[in-house]
Amino acid sequence: MPELPEVEALRDFLTEQLEGREIVRVLPVAISVLKTYDPPLTALEGRRVAAVRRYGKFLDVETEGGPHLVTHLARAGWLQWRDSLPDGPPRPGKGPLALRVALETGAGFDLTEAGTQKRLAVYVVTDPELVPGVARLGPDPLADGFDEAALAGLLAGERRQLKGALRDQSLIAGVGNAYSDEILHAAKMSPFKLAASLTPEETSRLYEALRTTLTGAVERSRGVAAGRLKSEKKSGLRVHGRTGEPCPVCGDTIREVSFSDSSLQYCPTCQTGGKPLADRRMSRLLK
Repeated sequence: MPELPEVEALRDFLTEQLEGREIVRVLPVAISVLKTYDPPLTALEGRRVAAVRRYGKFLDVETEGGPHLVTHLARAGWLQWRDSLPDGPPRPGKGPLALRVALETGAGFDLTEAGTQKRLAVYVVTDPELVPGVARLGPDPLADGFDEAALAGLLAGERRQLKGALRDQSLIAGVGNAYSDEILHAAKMSPFKLAASLTPEETSRLYEALRTTLTGAVERSRGVAAGRLKSEKKSGLRVHGRTGEPCPVCGDTIREVSFSDSSLQYCPTCQTGGKPLADRRMSRLLK
């Protein structure tokens, strides 16, 4: 799933490619991707792009004097830029193409989605806050005002485990499965540790890991073409998706805890005092 760093890189890329240019056609291929119907997609056509913004994992293409095209790429969605779009309208079918946006220049982008779950979502709205997922978002962890005290306030009284708390978009916007693993590894904390149990020193360590992990990922992604962002993300991950590999910090074997629809990865030596974690049903350290 694209998370804050990749969506921020897409925002940078699209700002350069779209700002000031006219949208001439918006072509839906998979109707299920469209979550709003008023304004219609055609309300975007003939308008120039005023700005591209990011809200958590949401991308917002704002048009001059018109509506916003807001996209959430979900788990298997992606944006593919094309310097020259194919002639003729795309054909609906079983392929990954869900929506195409064409510019006056002949360039444009496709929104695609692999797999069968089909969670990619597109909204055409007069205000991004009308998108339920945007309206629920917590603070952006890279915002200037997001300091250590802000994080401490969010975690105070939070009875969930750190892994779940970090992934909650209404608590902190933009962090998903991969970067929550990376943040907790950098902070040397168990994903099962209760958020409300953190000491001031641990909160400070988590804050530093949160900011440095996300900032570093954004910097690695900056300037990378949209088509290469996925591989760039994977290459920069230290523990997520690396079950069975040696930890780059201590050399211990990276382990995994599996859930029904996802998994987490961690280093026992760095994060759990050398002890492997139990499965999710026990939610405690093995003895």
